[in-house]
Amino acid sequence: MEDCDSKAVSRWVRWFSLASPDQVERRIGIDAVPGGTVFRSDTFDDWRARKLDFEKRTGVSWSLDYINAYLHATERPGEDKGVGGALRFLGVWEAYTGAGADSGALIWKVEHRHAYGSRVSPQGLGSEIGYAGLLHLTLSDQQARLTNLYWRQRMFDGNLVVLGGWLDTSDYVDVYTLASPWTTFFNYACSTGSTSMPVPNEGLGLAVGGYLNDNLYVVGGFANANSDPHDPLEGFDTFFEEREYFKHVEIGWNGSREQAFPNNVHLTLWQVDEREYAGVEEGWGANLSWSRLFNRHWTVFLRCGYADDGGAILEESVSTGFAWAKVAGGNQLGVGVNWGVPMESTYGPDLPEQTTVEAFYRIQLFEELAITPDVQYIRNPALNLEEDSLWVFGVRMRLAF
Repeated sequence: MEDCDSKAVSRWVRWFSLASPDQVERRIGIDAVPGGTVFRSDTFDDWRARKLDFEKRTGVSWSLDYINAYLHATERPGEDKGVGGALRFLGVWEAYTGAGADSGALIWKVEHRHAYGSRVSPQGLGSEIGYAGLLHLTLSDQQARLTNLYWRQRMFDGNLVVLGGWLDTSDYVDVYTLASPWTTFFNYACSTGSTSMPVPNEGLGLAVGGYLNDNLYVVGGFANANSDPHDPLEGFDTFFEEREYFKHVEIGWNGSREQAFPNNVHLTLWQVDEREYAGVEEGWGANLSWSRLFNRHWTVFLRCGYADDGGAILEESVSTGFAWAKVAGGNQLGVGVNWGVPMESTYGPDLPEQTTVEAFYRIQLFEELAITPDVQYIRNPALNLEEDSLWVFGVRMRLAF
């Protein structure tokens, strides 16, 4: 729960301590717990009380948020600005609860991701400046999309969990405490797979995971490699007709279940089938991740990845950095560095090694509103051989209610 021990989110412990900060149940739980804010406002107090009452009466918890970002690059062969936003509606219907922590729930998330006017989206700006990667992972111009619609089943007192339906693999594959592109790092290089894993779009899949003992866990599953969240019906066709899948298995160790990812090490292995229609070769790879919380305020991480084809952005990738927060859920400083070798089968041969440095500072103005200035420095942009380096300056806003 992003280092939160509050009893208000105790029900999200066990399996969901293994999930990404943006997995629906975790995101609702995180946003429900007040963190350190610059200003105090009671504007939404009545709104939150009504939501809590609705949850108690129906078993349905839900949330809305709106995120937008503006990025500006100093050098580029194409556009130098990217601007856009996303509106998200996410929720959980706890259909039943059994003995202990066992339960079943229907989980959903629908979004509208958009650029503003004729502008390039923040996600699309990377290709405009010749960068092998994504300057902002999620803010695209895909428009309406289905991100989640699946059933979650907890069994054996919550120690085993099965997810089936329309899944986002980044919710449970190669997760670490700073994995959220909505609240922490903008750049994909410090997110799931560190750009050396071709994480598929959200689509049909199955995942199984759980603890072998108090600290050791395993997660595995598969998902449609050709899914299109903008056209879910087409995703059903490709799942059953083309049968080209992304498979993964992960074994990891946590310091505790309640605070899984501040103190975590895990190894993720993946394989993806050849995508004949998209012209992408079969591939496989491995990612190793380590993170540690020091003195309750400092998080340090080291993440390494290797890919052999499969449509990955980077063949070799090393990301490291740190984050500091005085209070969980409050203001946060983050600094990350990535070194990578662009994938030859994706971009072509003889491209330079690329280095990315990113720093952000999230300012939690109110419980509902955060502003995050961000700066990225890119050394040897792999697809822009005219420039030795360039800078990208940005700012992101998130309003959650």
